[in-house]
Amino acid sequence: MEHNQTEASGAIPGAGANPSSATLNQDIGQGRGVFISTYGCQMNVNDTERMYSLLEMANFTPVQTAEEASVIIINACSIREKPVHKVYSEVGTYRKMKEKNPDLRIGVGGCVGQQEKENLIKKQPMIDFVFGTDTIDNLPNLVAQVYENDKARVVNAKVEHRAPYHVETLVRNPGVSTFVNIAKGCDNFCSFCIVPFTRGREKSRPLSHVLMDVRTLVKRGVKEVTLLGQNVNSYHSECGADFADLLQKVAQETGIERVRYTTSHPKDFNQKLVDVMYANQPKVCEYIHLPFQSGNSRILERMNRGYTREQYLEKIQMIKKAIPNVVLSTDIIVGFPGETEEEFQDTITMVQEVGFETIFAFKYSPRPFTKAAKFEDQVPEDVKTERLNRLFDIHDIMAFDLVKRYEGLTLQVLVEKADSVEGKITGRTPENKLVHFLGSADLIGQTVPVKITKAFPAVLRGELVQ
Repeated sequence: MEHNQTEASGAIPGAGANPSSATLNQDIGQGRGVFISTYGCQMNVNDTERMYSLLEMANFTPVQTAEEASVIIINACSIREKPVHKVYSEVGTYRKMKEKNPDLRIGVGGCVGQQEKENLIKKQPMIDFVFGTDTIDNLPNLVAQVYENDKARVVNAKVEHRAPYHVETLVRNPGVSTFVNIAKGCDNFCSFCIVPFTRGREKSRPLSHVLMDVRTLVKRGVKEVTLLGQNVNSYHSECGADFADLLQKVAQETGIERVRYTTSHPKDFNQKLVDVMYANQPKVCEYIHLPFQSGNSRILERMNRGYTREQYLEKIQMIKKAIPNVVLSTDIIVGFPGETEEEFQDTITMVQEVGFETIFAFKYSPRPFTKAAKFEDQVPEDVKTERLNRLFDIHDIMAFDLVKRYEGLTLQVLVEKADSVEGKITGRTPENKLVHFLGSADLIGQTVPVKITKAFPAVLRGELVQ
C-alpha cells in the first residue's frame, strides 16, 4: 500500500488535540503497519478513525489484517461485560504471531483501556501498552516510547472534567457519509452506565469548530454527516447555542446534503429540536434514535433516567405530530435488577405502542463503579435470556409488518458503495433504511430515486427509477 499523509477534515488552529505532535516520531512508523480491531458504538468507530489518522501522520501504514501489522490495537467499548472478555480472548489469538514477530506490539484502548488500566497487562502479559479515551491524541508518542523502551507501558488517563473539548475531526477517507463528534462524556450517571467513568463528564465542542469540520468534509466530497455524542441533544456551546441551534446551523450554513445525529436522551428532547427538524427537512433526516431502556416507571427511576413511561410517550407523540413519517429506533435493557415479569411486560407494550422499526436490546450487565452493580436483587441470567429472546420474537413479527409500508414507494437513496462484480448498489434513505438495487459505480455520492420492490426489517430491495 502506498503511503499518503493523512489529511485532517478540519484543522483548527489552537485546538487541544494538536495532531502535529505525531511528527515527533516519524522514523518509528517507517515500514510498520497498524491494524485496529474495533468493538462498540459509533464513538469507538470514530475514535478508531482518529487513531489511524494520527498514526498515519507518524508514517505507520494501515493494513487490512492483523497478520500484516507491526502494531495491533484493540479499541473496545466496556458498556457491557462481553467486550471486556472479548479483548482478553482476542489478545490470546495473537500469541503465535508475537512469538514469530519480535517487532509486534499489542495495545488496548477505548473504554476498556480506560477502565481496566494495569489489570490488562497483569492478566495478559502480551499487551505492551494501554491507553484511555482521553489519551488518543498522544498515541503516536506512546507507541514510539513502547518501541524505544522495549517494555510494557500503561497510560492511566485521568479525565479532566472541566477541560475544554477542542479537537478537530480526523478522517482519512470519509467517503459519502461520516461522523462528526460534537461532544464527549456524560453527566447523567444512569445507574447502569459506565460512560461517565470511562469517558468523563460531558464536554461540548465549540460551535465554530463543528461548522468548520463539516464545511471541510463537504469540500472533500462528503454528502452526509452524523453528529455524534453520548448524549447529543444536551449539547451546549461556549456561545450559548444548544443542540437545536447547532443542528439548524449545520443544515443551513455548511452545504451538507444530509444530517443525522445520535444518541439522544429523552429528558433533553424538546419541542425546539422537533421544530428545527421539521423546518429543515429533507436535509435533516426523518430518523430518531431515542433509547427508553425500560417501559416501566419504577425501573426507570432505579435507572436514574430522569423521565417516566408517560413522559417518554408524550415525547413520542410530540415527535409524531410534527413529523408524521418519522422512523424511530431505541435501546432497551432487559432484566435490570429488580425487574419483575409485570414490569418487563411494560417494556413489551412500550415497543408495541410506539411502533419502533428497529430495537437494540441487551441483557443487563453489571459494570464496575456503577450503582446498579451493587443492587442485591439481580435478575437470574436464565430469566434475562428468556425475556430478551421473547422481546426479539415479538419485535421480529412487528418489524416485518411495519416495513411493508415501503413496498411500492419511491424513496430518495444516497448511494454509498457499489459491488463492481455483481453490479449491486448500496445506499441509505433519509429514514435510515439500507437499500440494495442494481446500478453502476458512477452513482456513488448521488441521491437517486429508487422504487422499493421488497421490504425486510434489515434491508430494502428496489429498482432505480430512470
